[in-house]
Amino acid sequence: MSNETVRNVLVWVVLGILAGWIASLIVGGASGLVGFLIAGLVGSVVGGFLARQFNIRLNLGSAFVEQIIISVIGAIVVLIVWQIIT
Repeated sequence: MSNETVRNVLVWVVLGILAGWIASLIVGGASGLVGFLIAGLVGSVVGGFLARQFNIRLNLGSAFVEQIIISVIGAIVVLIVWQIIT
């Protein structure tokens, strides 16, 4: 694996943990690094899908901050759905 690939994976992991942690502070549900990571990564996919479907653009000037916000929103949706199911 190249250095850029490793860096990209690490950014995704950090983003997932951060988004999952923030979402769990808001709605509860996920706990621990693995729980935060799963909620955040799945939330990133869900948030990205919803943003594309509803043509949402934040235009904050920072792609990283925008991705965190979209991921947190997606993770909130995932955690709420998870709480309803379980």
